[in-house]
Amino acid sequence: MSPLLTLFSFEARLAIRSGGGALMGIIFFLSIVTVIPFAVGPDLQLLARIGPAVLWIGALLATLLGLERLFKTDQEDGALDLLRMSDHPLEVIVFVKCLAHWAVTGLPLVFAAPLFGLLLNMDAKTIMATGGMLFIGTPALTFLGAIGAGLTVGLRRGGLLLPILILPLTIPVIIFGVAASYAVNDPLAAFKTPFIFLAAISLFALVIGPIAAAWAIRLSDD
Repeated sequence: MSPLLTLFSFEARLAIRSGGGALMGIIFFLSIVTVIPFAVGPDLQLLARIGPAVLWIGALLATLLGLERLFKTDQEDGALDLLRMSDHPLEVIVFVKCLAHWAVTGLPLVFAAPLFGLLLNMDAKTIMATGGMLFIGTPALTFLGAIGAGLTVGLRRGGLLLPILILPLTIPVIIFGVAASYAVNDPLAAFKTPFIFLAAISLFALVIGPIAAAWAIRLSDD
């Protein structure tokens, strides 16, 4: 496991140095949250009502920032060829790279969400629920995004195509994540159902994402 831990540490440091780390994602996240009140007006009740949706959309867009570099840098410097020849399966290597990307970009967004929720006049219960759902759902955004990163790794302008490929896959994550966040304060809404679906999607992405991304990388090499 030592080479995989070394790969995880290297990928995390590389993401931070290349501008795709926590600070860039949080700044972009904050920009989205602060712009929304100017667009919808000073209605505090409206801001509180759309707050969970705003946080989820902000987390999605912030996650997309560094996905293009997930495999692109390795492709350009030849490291991806070495990873393909590694003793470890390419699927495992992709899983470690995705996990490092989420730890550097997705996890900080989860911790920043409660503070940004205060800017949207959200109550404490909704803020904590949204933060918890982001913790469960943001891995799905990263691992599903890895599929698009693998498909576009050999394209010169793959960064323009990546969001088009990924956004349709993330729609279920947004739907169930926002629904679970709203259900906490709505006695007529069921919290358990969207929560279970969100967790299931994340587990599905953790398994399918690396397999599909590894297949796409091999396909681009051919």
